[in-house]
Amino acid sequence: MSTAEKIKSAYDILVEASEAAEVAVKACRPTPMVVGSATTPFGNVIDETKKTWFVEGGVCGFASVIIKPARGKFVAELKKRKIGHAGYYGGYSVSSWEFAPSIRTDQSYERACAAANGAVEVLQSYGINAYVDSRID
Repeated sequence: MSTAEKIKSAYDILVEASEAAEVAVKACRPTPMVVGSATTPFGNVIDETKKTWFVEGGVCGFASVIIKPARGKFVAELKKRKIGHAGYYGGYSVSSWEFAPSIRTDQSYERACAAANGAVEVLQSYGINAYVDSRID
């Protein structure tokens, strides 16, 4: 990117990050899983005689984009639009679904991480110190 392209408003960066997050979600192909009862208390073999569920989105979880320090024009823009909140361990935290609304009701850990990574790549390209924080539920 040229210097001229890097001079964008905080809103334009937010839009670009959101678009990148949605593209990443569409490209993501989570590993599906089957959930069921094990044949033994601590086993990992599913008892086929009991009900099972196919989970297309894979394991459940979530991801956030953490911006540190929690100041600057971009964080001010997020606050103005009521996007995100103060991070538990400092910084400013924005849930992956706030960048990619298409996953708002999705529980897929892999899609959440894809969205957050897509947004982080854009933010970092503008010199914003951001990283992904994620957790499996």
